[in-house]
Amino acid sequence: MHDYPALEALAEIIRLGSFDAAAARLGITPSAVSQRIKGLEDRLGAVLIHRGPPASGTETGLRLMQHLDQVRLLEQGLDKHIRPQSGPAVLRIAVNADSLATWFLPAMTALPVLYDLVVDDQDHARDWLRSGQVSAAITSNPQPVAGCDASALGHMRYLALASPAFIASHFATGCTAETLSAAPAVIFNSKDALQAHWAERATGQRLRLRGHLIPASEPFARALALGLGWGMVPETMARSAIANGELRPILPDLPLDVPLYWQVSRALAPAIRPLSDAVKKRAAENLRP
Repeated sequence: MHDYPALEALAEIIRLGSFDAAAARLGITPSAVSQRIKGLEDRLGAVLIHRGPPASGTETGLRLMQHLDQVRLLEQGLDKHIRPQSGPAVLRIAVNADSLATWFLPAMTALPVLYDLVVDDQDHARDWLRSGQVSAAITSNPQPVAGCDASALGHMRYLALASPAFIASHFATGCTAETLSAAPAVIFNSKDALQAHWAERATGQRLRLRGHLIPASEPFARALALGLGWGMVPETMARSAIANGELRPILPDLPLDVPLYWQVSRALAPAIRPLSDAVKKRAAENLRP
């Protein structure tokens, strides 16, 4: 049986980034926190914390934190008189930034837990599930991770947009492999392949794009309006900017539809069913079939 006070200390260190902060949250001394972690590491024969600063979890440490969160979620579904909770349930899930910025957030009100969101590209969210570090994720891959179930949510439509001045300057001769290769793009982060996927569809060629890295949804769209580059924006976020003339589609008849799936750990599916139902409902209202 795991030492749950030690696991609780481990989880707080990983979330807060320091032994002192974890001690303050738990109402014990930093020395007591250190002793709990040392005892847990000695029993398991594994390093659980990269001491930092900031302190962070090793792969084993992150798995143990997720185990604690899952136990609390399951306890939350039991009669509290039979098995009272030792602390608030935490649900760790992986969500792509554009879903979080557009339609996902209201669904989170369906479940009375503390959320620990991992914001990552939909093409990479399965890695978090596969490693056991999250209990659910929005992915672009329909293939369920072992031990998980996957439900289709719909398609998020993206439009390739730029300011009118940028289009006039960089695409005056048309949208071609040459002009796309020369024009700076705006890219969310190193995992963001949307611009590359759209450029390949537009030209039939795999292009090496250059551009700005701006890892936040609203500043990303603002950078496009300021003429810093072109990029892919969710249709729902783009409507007002297109309507007021700030942004224009580069090729109006060539959107990019990205399929999204909700993958959930089968063991926890009953405990988080209200959230899953809310996610599917919100997706049906905001995504394309």
